Amino acid sequence: MRSPSWSRPRPPPLLLLLLSPWPVWAQVSATASPSGSAGAPDCPEVCTCVPGGLASCSALSLSAVPAGLSLRLRALLLDHNRVHALPPGAFAGAGGLQRLDLRENGLHSVHVRAFWGLGALQLLDLSANQLEALAPGTFAPLRALRNLSLAGNRLVSLEPAALGALPLLRSLSLQDNELTALAPGLLGRLPALDALHLRGNPWACGCALRPLCAWLRRHPLPASEAETLLCVWPGRQTLSPLTAFSDAAFSHCAQPLALRDLAVVYALGPASFLVSLAACLVLGSGLTSCRARRRRRCRTAALRPLRPPDLNPDPDPHGSASPADPGNPAAAAAEA
Repeated sequence: MRSPSWSRPRPPPLLLLLLSPWPVWAQVSATASPSGSAGAPDCPEVCTCVPGGLASCSALSLSAVPAGLSLRLRALLLDHNRVHALPPGAFAGAGGLQRLDLRENGLHSVHVRAFWGLGALQLLDLSANQLEALAPGTFAPLRALRNLSLAGNRLVSLEPAALGALPLLRSLSLQDNELTALAPGLLGRLPALDALHLRGNPWACGCALRPLCAWLRRHPLPASEAETLLCVWPGRQTLSPLTAFSDAAFSHCAQPLALRDLAVVYALGPASFLVSLAACLVLGSGLTSCRARRRRRCRTAALRPLRPPDLNPDPDPHGSASPADPGNPAAAAAEA
């Protein structure tokens, strides 16, 4: 049966799709033409696809990432499903994927190898889930990532090893979590970062905020967001804006070691340990040998035979014979 004479507007080209925000993508997928329906060769069976590499799998009550992902896929919408865990190689076959939306899935577990093979991914949205922690190296394969959203989760801490070195990351969304501070070195591994969203976290005023406050001084936030970025003093009920802390406010805090100092520590630490270990071995060997010698001497003395006592009286020290001595001439004359 031939379709009616009127036709729906054609979806925008691939370039406009890749540059548009998520809500626009959802609108495009909702108005997709029947030519990109499910079951196409490059489209997962349960999803709806449009020309240009966009697959919409939103709000389908999916419990896992659909199979049949293609290398031609450029954008995958999996928001508003029930994908609670991402196993290793969850997106195998989708090496050309550039945008991935996993919002509102109740996601609470991401395997460290879940994103392997997604070296072209530029935007990853994991917001509005239940993530409490991320394993070290989770985002390490995403060297092309430019936008990462972890907003609306339950993150208590975010270690540098979890993010890894993301040289192209420009935007990081951490709002509405349970963060009290950012680990030292986290922001230093993101050289291209210029947008950081932090509101809605229970920041604790203290020395741990020093790296974050230093970053905020170099990258001023919009006034509307800076006013809502507050920290609470432990043991008090007073709030202070993070942007109000100067470097002098942390003068009482211990200075972190510079990279050169860390290099010296890492270089000399093992060497000094080996030297001290060698000295301990030498001293221990010396003490052991001394004890062994002492024991051998004691054994030799114990096994040596005792000298029998001398039954003859000691001779006259002046060389004169005793009167009773038979060899004495005076005694022989008297007997005669």
